[in-house]
Amino acid sequence: MRYPRLSVAVLTIVGIGALVLASVRLNADGSPGPLAQSCGVTPAATSGQAGRELPQFPPGQYPVKLPPMSLLGARNDLPNPYRPGVSWGRLPEGRKWGSSASITVAPDGKLWVVDRCGVSGAGGTTCGGANATVNPVFQFDPSGKLLKSFGAGMFVSPHKLSVDREGNLWLADNGGHQVFKMNQDGKVLLTLGKKGLAGAGNDEFDAPTDVAIAPNGDIFVSDGHTGGGTAAGNARIMKFGKDGKFIKTWGRKGMGPGEFDVVHTLAFDSRGRLFVGDRQNNRIQIFDQDGKWIAQWFQFGRPSGMYIDKNDVIYVADSESRDGRTNTGQFALPRTGYSYNLGAQRGIRIGSARDGSVRYFIPDPCPYPYAGGSSLAEGITTDFEGNVYGADFLGDVRKFVKK
Repeated sequence: MRYPRLSVAVLTIVGIGALVLASVRLNADGSPGPLAQSCGVTPAATSGQAGRELPQFPPGQYPVKLPPMSLLGARNDLPNPYRPGVSWGRLPEGRKWGSSASITVAPDGKLWVVDRCGVSGAGGTTCGGANATVNPVFQFDPSGKLLKSFGAGMFVSPHKLSVDREGNLWLADNGGHQVFKMNQDGKVLLTLGKKGLAGAGNDEFDAPTDVAIAPNGDIFVSDGHTGGGTAAGNARIMKFGKDGKFIKTWGRKGMGPGEFDVVHTLAFDSRGRLFVGDRQNNRIQIFDQDGKWIAQWFQFGRPSGMYIDKNDVIYVADSESRDGRTNTGQFALPRTGYSYNLGAQRGIRIGSARDGSVRYFIPDPCPYPYAGGSSLAEGITTDFEGNVYGADFLGDVRKFVKK
């Protein structure tokens, strides 16, 4: 297992080859949180009842190996043209990254990142209470220099942020059940949804996850994050005019074409087709802007984040694929069916939005079987030079530079 640029590190072996950094400074330009290199293993998780150590396998000797290709067709054996990721994005003194699902490049080349107010977790009220004075929205230049931050007290638990062609910011607050349009100084220009009220009406959301803006200004919202693997929660795409007036909605809970379960990320390609990361169903679905179903792709893994550049290169972050085993060889993770994608390695798959081919793969350095529910990038983007950036649920932002 490889970790980039460790300047001061104390490593403790936990489980099968999982490494926990007791003291971490990955890069002077980054601000990794305390769990950034934990692979989801905390010290409290390393012991069994009465303090007895759980069975361990030596690094690299777990008896089950991932295949070259998953059961659904996601390849694990593609070339990786990038160097190991390094922590990126220097925050103010004393501020460390919390859980993030979002990083995006703006038309001017600046990068925007949203975290959950320095807190590890998802949904709920991560930016409430004592954290209401903490800014969750950040703008950087590609070097990682912080240019501005704002958003304290504005959101309940922000999820993903996108930037439209005019440079406006669109943020999905899945804790507050709202979508915000803002200028680049954080001034709110438009609000959709009802704060604190989850619902299935045409003016309501239930944990919205992402926003994508069509070239004509129409607003598309993925709704929602609640109830993965169960019948609870919304599972739909909401379409609004640029003035926020409701136009239509499509989708419901299910696994068939046009059905969803945890719609988690959105992106448009150069033809104006809407790509939907249908995460619990381990696939991308493609639609026209009226909701007509076009295709489904399983070959990019389980999509937590998705970005399509101007050349229709698609980058898909798979931060959750797993089975029921942990790095101790025990069936210790919750066996609810949530996030199972058998045989798929976590990481970032890169290919073509035009034909669905997958060409490259940046693998998650955490050892299989994965010890936690999420690791490596949940949000994904690139800069104008082709460097890849990933925002991690475990509290880091990493930059991947080509070899």
